[in-house]
Amino acid sequence: MNATITIWAKHMRKFFRSREELGGLLIQPMLWVALFGVGMGSILSSAGNPNYMSFLLPGILALTALGGAAGGGIILLDERIRGIMKEYLVAPIPRLSILMGSVASTTTKALFQVVIILVLGLLLGGQLTANPLGWLGLFVLITLFSVGFAGLALAVASKSRSIMGYHGMLFLFNLPLLFASNALYPLKQLPAWINVVAMLNPTTYLIDAARAVAFNGAATIPLGVSFAVLLVLAVGGMWLALASFRSTIR
Repeated sequence: MNATITIWAKHMRKFFRSREELGGLLIQPMLWVALFGVGMGSILSSAGNPNYMSFLLPGILALTALGGAAGGGIILLDERIRGIMKEYLVAPIPRLSILMGSVASTTTKALFQVVIILVLGLLLGGQLTANPLGWLGLFVLITLFSVGFAGLALAVASKSRSIMGYHGMLFLFNLPLLFASNALYPLKQLPAWINVVAMLNPTTYLIDAARAVAFNGAATIPLGVSFAVLLVLAVGGMWLALASFRSTIR
């Protein structure tokens, strides 16, 4: 446990000292909120559909968590390439603590970035429920989602051989998962084939449940199903990360 905390603290110190890491992954979600959210919200408001920001914000929070998870994978890959991983492996610490420290720091950074985007979205017109249980539900949903994709990112980073190759995965993580979900449009109004794709996308379950518990929206998917899907995602992501990490250090 001490080794996990030490690695987590090391990653977090580096995170807060690095303006590129701290702010780089926030630029895209900030633009989505400040430009697309405000602009589209203004158009829809004039058409009698108020508060598009509250509808959009859960999707942008998901995008932010995805970016944070992908960023954690880059840290692990960078440590492999620069030989820092070998220093961890010869140290008298449990090898699993190396992975757990990376998962913990990746999830923490993703949640920190999510909070920044949430505050920005609320300042620009988003409306959060007044029920603290809804805030807790949102935190649990985002955490499960972040852990799941942190595990997937670390699994890929454990196998990747270059930063450039890993960057190709970022495109798979970010915009395709956002567009193939209910982030921008109501699930029921999507064409049938996109609806099928969206239902295979765990991002859809996070967004639908987040709207219901924290943004005064209505769930189109039972909340229990959404929580269960995200729990499976978290467990599955961690299993993949562990399997990939073990095969790498043999």
